[in-house]
Amino acid sequence: MLGGYGGFGARIARRLAAAGHEVLVAGRSREKAERFCEGQPSLTPLGLDRDLGLAAALAEHRPFALIDAAGPFQGTGYDVAQACIAAGCHYLDIADGREFVGGIGVLDEAALAAGVAVIAGASSVPALSGAVVRELAVGVERISAVEMAISASNRATAGPSVTKAIFSYIGKAIPLWRGRRPHTGHGWQDLQRLDFSITGEATLRGRVVGLADVPDLALLPERLPGRPAVTFRAGTELAVQNLALWLASWPVRWGWLADLSRFVPLVLRAQKLTSGFGSDRSGMMVRLFGLAGGRRVERRWTLIASGGDGPEIPGLAAAILVDRLAAGSIAPGARDAGELLALAEFEPAFSALAIRHEATEWPQPAALYERVLGARFLAMPASVRAMHGVLRDDGASGRGTVTRGNNPVARLVAAVFGFPAEGEHVLHVSFTEKDGAETWTRDFSGNRFTSELSQHGEHLVERFGLLRFGFHLEADDRGLAMHLKRWWLGPVPLPLALAPRSLAREWEADGRFQFDVPIALPLVGTVVHYRGWLERK
Repeated sequence: MLGGYGGFGARIARRLAAAGHEVLVAGRSREKAERFCEGQPSLTPLGLDRDLGLAAALAEHRPFALIDAAGPFQGTGYDVAQACIAAGCHYLDIADGREFVGGIGVLDEAALAAGVAVIAGASSVPALSGAVVRELAVGVERISAVEMAISASNRATAGPSVTKAIFSYIGKAIPLWRGRRPHTGHGWQDLQRLDFSITGEATLRGRVVGLADVPDLALLPERLPGRPAVTFRAGTELAVQNLALWLASWPVRWGWLADLSRFVPLVLRAQKLTSGFGSDRSGMMVRLFGLAGGRRVERRWTLIASGGDGPEIPGLAAAILVDRLAAGSIAPGARDAGELLALAEFEPAFSALAIRHEATEWPQPAALYERVLGARFLAMPASVRAMHGVLRDDGASGRGTVTRGNNPVARLVAAVFGFPAEGEHVLHVSFTEKDGAETWTRDFSGNRFTSELSQHGEHLVERFGLLRFGFHLEADDRGLAMHLKRWWLGPVPLPLALAPRSLAREWEADGRFQFDVPIALPLVGTVVHYRGWLERK
């Protein structure tokens, strides 16, 4: 095992030895390996530099499998895996590098020819996370979003490799799939504060997590029905640490710094100084939103590790997979670990540790437009209903035509609200839903403007900044019409006589969702008029 005396490697080595395996504990420091193996007859120390002499060591010792727990894997190649293939031994790693794990399939042909398995990502992601998601997805016909988070105990301090891996992407662009199209986030931004809760356990409250770059962001949208939006956030227990990383992410995002790698030694020292704060409890959460039997649901899996057992979790998948390789139940070839294990296979290890987990299902309320319209919602054409059935995340693409008013006041208003330029446009609309409200981001050939929609009594309310507009909705088998009935500046109602003139319409033609939205001002005339079509794909 490479990195066999490191933070995660040591735990995997002990676990394998306890299961009856003979383990070569390898690393650059023979002295550290000897200290770690002392008094443990199933563990044998080996001084080995992965960059020098790996092929010779494999030829000499002829291991059944090699586990690479050294890392970091971001920005590295497949030299170790290729050496294993050449030596005819199985290969596993605990990589969480998105490109490294996602690209392991390039070795498939060589691994098949050698008759060995090459498995990347045998860790919390994507092995455990993938197992959880597949368990939650049973019986869900269309998944709209998957949201994952890990919050580590402050006493489970990250080692140099993990810290280097995290710092390699803080502030960097992270490709995401949101709104049913490619999207860009940034490492350790988009912060959220989450509670991790399990029946009978004290809740982990207010844990701050930020956007992390993991293989699941690329793997899961392609593997799940509905091609859902996928996000993954991570964080340490202490909010101040996450806020510091968030602040540090901005100079990287702005291009002032290439990355934060130079600060890793400083951060490791700071971790030691603060290790006495916080608790020994860690959490992991996976939330899946979708339609199950036509019902709008959130399925949630939550894990809480106590007693300092959280750091054991990243090593569980590797140990399970070694047993399966020994049993001959994994076919040769190169693949990521995201589809290899079932959640039940982790249960014996969870039960032996201070780890509890729980899956729950939460019914989700009807979509916003359905709540406002009631029974009338079902009368509308199918494509109109589908466009307004937003659950957590959705999107649609099409074409739009924009006409702008020529009055100087109209041009000023259009500029303030960010309305698109006149002409023909490629159009995409992203929808996000949270707590019953929706955010619509309309993208006309790169010109974006956003509004927020919610319910106010019998009205649908759309907010642009401080201005809110209340609409009465009419719906029948021909489509939907939106009549402006009220408007406000902040909490202050404004006279309807001064309100913009707008009668938005939606209908179906040629199997597509069609829309027509004119906006005019009294005495000014047309501000903007956009119309076109959209499709959900």
